[in-house]
Amino acid sequence: MQFKFLLTFLTLFGVINMSAQNKGAIKGTIKTEQGEPIMGASVLVKSLSIGTTSDVDGSFLLKDIASATYVVEVSYIGYNTITKKVVVGNSETIQNFVLEESTSILEGVVVTSQKREQKNKDVPIAITSYGTDFLENQGTFEYDALSEYVPGFQVQIQSVNNPGIVVRGITSDSGDSRVEPRVSIFQDGVSISKSRGSVVELYDIERVEVLKGPQGTLFGRGAQIGAMHIIQNKAKNETSGSVKLGYGNFNQFLATGHYNAPLVDDKLFFRAAAIYNKRDGFIENLSGGDLNGKETVAFRTSFKYLINDDTTLDLIANWQQDTPPGTSFKSGTFAPLGGGLNPNTFADLERGEELGLDRTVWGVTGILKHSFNDAWDLTSTTAYRKFNSDESFDADGTAAPALFFHEISKGEQFSQEFRFNFDNDDKFRGFFGANFFYEDGSQYVPWEYNEQSVAMIFLNPTALLVGGVPTLIPNLPNDPDTFGPLAGAPLNSFNTEANTNFGENYSGDVFADASYDLTDKLSFTLGLRATLENINAGYQVTDSENPSVLGYLTGSFPNVLFASTNGEKIEASETFLSAVGRFAVNYDVNENITLFGTTSRGRRPNVINITATETNILSDEIVWSYEVGAKSLFLDNSLQFDVNAYMYDYSNFQTSVAKFEDGVLTSTTEDSGNASSFGFETAMQYAFSKTSSFFANYGYIDASFDDVDSNGNEQDLAGNTFRLTPKHSFSAGFNINVDANDNLRYFFRPTYTYKSKVFFEETNLPNISQDGYGILNFKTGLVLNKDYELTFFMNNVLDKEFIVDAGNTGGAFGIPTFIAGAPRFFGVQLKADF
Repeated sequence: MQFKFLLTFLTLFGVINMSAQNKGAIKGTIKTEQGEPIMGASVLVKSLSIGTTSDVDGSFLLKDIASATYVVEVSYIGYNTITKKVVVGNSETIQNFVLEESTSILEGVVVTSQKREQKNKDVPIAITSYGTDFLENQGTFEYDALSEYVPGFQVQIQSVNNPGIVVRGITSDSGDSRVEPRVSIFQDGVSISKSRGSVVELYDIERVEVLKGPQGTLFGRGAQIGAMHIIQNKAKNETSGSVKLGYGNFNQFLATGHYNAPLVDDKLFFRAAAIYNKRDGFIENLSGGDLNGKETVAFRTSFKYLINDDTTLDLIANWQQDTPPGTSFKSGTFAPLGGGLNPNTFADLERGEELGLDRTVWGVTGILKHSFNDAWDLTSTTAYRKFNSDESFDADGTAAPALFFHEISKGEQFSQEFRFNFDNDDKFRGFFGANFFYEDGSQYVPWEYNEQSVAMIFLNPTALLVGGVPTLIPNLPNDPDTFGPLAGAPLNSFNTEANTNFGENYSGDVFADASYDLTDKLSFTLGLRATLENINAGYQVTDSENPSVLGYLTGSFPNVLFASTNGEKIEASETFLSAVGRFAVNYDVNENITLFGTTSRGRRPNVINITATETNILSDEIVWSYEVGAKSLFLDNSLQFDVNAYMYDYSNFQTSVAKFEDGVLTSTTEDSGNASSFGFETAMQYAFSKTSSFFANYGYIDASFDDVDSNGNEQDLAGNTFRLTPKHSFSAGFNINVDANDNLRYFFRPTYTYKSKVFFEETNLPNISQDGYGILNFKTGLVLNKDYELTFFMNNVLDKEFIVDAGNTGGAFGIPTFIAGAPRFFGVQLKADF
């Protein structure tokens, strides 16, 4: 018996030993032709579908490979892919690779939208990604300029304090601290989505990714219909820097640059970047100053610390201050003295140079990454952010002292996320984790007014101004039949009242997202996120300093506009549990073409809507998204072409419903509105040489309110188009570079963008709209010794007149206002790299 056992043991040991002896490994380095190591290059044994990536030294190791001959493929963006036959024996096989730079390079090929580096072609999401070179080449520092090159993405900026961000027809622009945005804006993995603090200057940027469709699984509770992720340049192990100076018409002055250096060799690195961007307003204001200008100063510093071979820490600090002049909300009803109603000509807004914005945004982010082994890593992201803004504006758009408002917004937030990523280099990869988010904000809106002017809005609005001069009446008309005991009552020359909304939210998320390769061509992705959130809302009205007799006319005494809360802060709190998710399919037709399809559920959190008389809890808005598309990458990563089509179905979309019951006609806001949209998008990039390229994209969308709501009631806005949504949008451009000799290069970069008619309100009033128009821009110049660049630029070459918004607060009083778009801008810039 013992003999049999020993024989069996020796036999098994021999088999295991023979098996071990029949396995080996492939080890080596990946370098450029100049001998520099390449970090992050992909190494793939094609027949086994196993692979790895090179480390900071360009080294790689593939273990436990059976003895045989294999084809190994090595690839890295910007370099030609190479393949070699490698014979694996019973020990380590040394095989080094040298990659040649590609003759043509495309940006945006690699993205991190699924929390790991992937080729855009392999991600089952409609993504537009632009990198450093594209943003630099187009001179893109603002969101609205970027949006011109992204199909299905529109950004309207009245001021940096008041953006309207639109993804496929759905607008996110509320400044109410109680309302969560529909579109998430992220900066280095941290949400900066609250409207009044979401706009940041795009300088020293590594990449911007715009994801369309519900992205709650990837980006959390605010990404009901899409997300934009801004990835800033981090500190690196190199010494480099740049400076750019520019001057243009309207006294535009630009100064921006960065500096990067190692502080401790191979251990601690530092990077600082800054920008100052100023331009006078292009609308003259007769009451003083100018309007629609810009002034931004921003600074960023970052450190990268290599704690050990497996652990890194990035610390990033951002600070930005915006102090532009006021926004030209010009009346479309009353012309300024000596002028006309054209919003692109001079205006006369009261308070003159008092109009404008003072906003400060700052934040600190820490990103800790630790690799446990080749398959598992952990990312911890900790962030704190704060903003304060005070914007003053004239809502009636005239010299009348009637509707002068401030909007004073404050907000702070803290977030902590832990995310585990896994990838077994075989069939299964993804991430899971948890997130905590806290925010506390308020929006204080004081109204300062002359009752003698405001009275005209209620009594005789057509005579608010006569010949551009405000009409003031010192008393109510002495007409007892109309005004009873108020007849002849005096009106104050100055008064003020205010309202404030408060929002404080706590949320905790758990999430998971994983992809599985069913075959070497077909893969599935499933993602889920569950959220527990505690929402706290408040509302308070600060009554008029001097009780206004006009309040008896409006029913809001002692105030005129804001119904009193009797000095109290009305508060309410609720806790909600929700879930969103996505399911996606990817099919690789071949090495160049991938087909994808997704179904996802998006959600906008519940809103606690508090007024002086009632508190309502609005249902969370829900959207179901269905999308199919194809992505392709040809000619050794030099030609990219994408096409996709989608359909959205919304429920609980807040709409106005008119009812006639018991002889009473009422108009209320309910959570039962339905809406739908469908559309398609195409985008392509072609690098026809190493330094020259062409891009073009087109988007079509049909987004409108359904005929009936979920209860079968007819909707007031049935058939109306969503606001700020052009049915057609198109952009195209070239980046042409011609070498005169080894030291001198000429470049020419023209772009053209077009968008069809947009309505600025969901009522779709014909006069509150902008017809379709196109804008031509170009940049041209010289590059000397690859380090110095002289540029001449011109935007809106044809000086096309257009508006960016209409209606606004004045529209609620029957006197809509209009905001002019930018005229022709031109100037010169000088850049030096070192």
